[in-house]
Amino acid sequence: MRLLRISDYSRTRWKNDGGWTTEIASVPLVDQASGFLWRVSIAEIEANGPFSLFPGIERDLLLLAGTGIEIDIDDMPAMRLDQRFQRIHFNGEAAVHCRLLAGPTRDFNVMTARGRATAEIHARPLIGTMLVFAESDCTWLIHVFAGQASARSSDQSLAAACGETLVIDAAGATRERIVIEGSGELVLVKFTHLP
Repeated sequence: MRLLRISDYSRTRWKNDGGWTTEIASVPLVDQASGFLWRVSIAEIEANGPFSLFPGIERDLLLLAGTGIEIDIDDMPAMRLDQRFQRIHFNGEAAVHCRLLAGPTRDFNVMTARGRATAEIHARPLIGTMLVFAESDCTWLIHVFAGQASARSSDQSLAAACGETLVIDAAGATRERIVIEGSGELVLVKFTHLP
């Protein structure tokens, strides 16, 4: 297990000048010169405009803060994200255009390399205790959106404040129970690495 603090994140301006991306974590593809197995970031959308293309990538976007956005994906009818933690899934090669409903938004982005990894995403309150299981073929990323959370394994304990992230990998081939405790709101992502 490891803790990612806000100071560990990387924040960059978009090429089209329409917002910012704060990269929380990513895992590179080990058998290729570039690209990633998975990546998690927070986007600050400040203006209407297109999303960047990511061929070969599956994308999920969750609204964290702000009034919301309307998204056009290829020739599909426009979709609206106007409820906190509402989510949309789309392919990275799709032509995506975003319109702000009323002011900037903050959005949680999850990207996975198609055919190499999958992501299960859950946004939920943390009241007391919950369990996750570390396994050899998966990684858990737990972002503390509000409040605080701690993670405890058989030999380690870490605490995360609001805005920080816990990353949980299995230490070996065995399945291990991880106890998550605290009070607040979490975005949990379980990445499964495909053979």
